[in-house]
Formats: sequence, structure tokens, C-alpha cells
Amino acid sequence: MSKRLAVAFTGPSNSGKTTLILKVARKLIHEHKLEVAIIKHDPKDKARFDVEGKDSYKFSDTGAEVIVTSPNRTTYFSQRRSELEDMIRLFGDFDILLVEGLKNLPLPRISIFRNEIDEDYFPYMNALAIDKSVDLSRYAVPNDVDILDLNTTDEVIEWILKNAKKV
Repeated sequence: MSKRLAVAFTGPSNSGKTTLILKVARKLIHEHKLEVAIIKHDPKDKARFDVEGKDSYKFSDTGAEVIVTSPNRTTYFSQRRSELEDMIRLFGDFDILLVEGLKNLPLPRISIFRNEIDEDYFPYMNALAIDKSVDLSRYAVPNDVDILDLNTTDEVIEWILKNAKKV
């Protein structure tokens, strides 16, 4: 039976969000034997998922909702903005949902920083994942924010399993 727990990751560009999510997802899938779903926010609408000239690109370019299916995968191309609940329904069963970005979603959140912390993230974080490049003594980190080692994936996973929200 699915646990359906969700947690989000935020941080500035090139802080290591994607790298951490990849490490966490791989361990959850291969070592913990959990079903993992991932949502990536693309705030600048830069991501491209198909090649111009291919049929699926042509179908999507019409403005239609498109599903491409093959023996090994199903891809959904939508021209509509989706709410979190809509995306969760698309996934069906999963144990853990990892969300990159979307800092206004009401999910427990791990903020990731290297070198320096942007204190504007404090209201949005429940945990702070950093490495040795960050001097914590320079910041007034809120008392209710857990400090995690960015390079200790098991510590991050333990926090997720303890703090993720049921969705």
C-alpha cells in the first residue's frame, strides 16, 4: 500500500537541489524499495520535452492534451497549468513524492545552500541542508529549522521519512 508522503526542496540555482533529489530518489527506490514520484518546477518555462519535427511535438504544438505511450513508458504533454492535487492524481500510486521548487506549496521543505544562505528562504524552510562551505555562525537560523548535512543522503532520507506530509 502506498504511503503517499510528500516533501519539497528549495534553494537558489546551482545549490545542489537536483543532485540531492537524485541521490535521495535512488536510495529510496533501490535500497528502501519505495515507489518515488518527482515534480520539478520550471519557473522560466525553459524545459523542452520533445524534438521539433517529431509527431508528438506536432500533436502537442496544436495545443491539445497529448499522451504518448510505448511498451516502456507513458508521457503526458499538457498545455494547462496543473495544481499539486492534479499532478498527484496523474502519478497514481507512490510512496514518496519529491518536489523541486514551488516554495509556496504547503509541504515540509528542505532548503539547500552552498557557500552562503539567503535568509529570505527562512519562512519557507523546515530543514536546512548545507555543506561545510556555509558558516552557520553568520546566520540567525530559526530554532525550529533542522540542520542537515547536504552530503549525508541517509540523514536527509531519515528527515523526510519522519517529516513528510501525507498527501
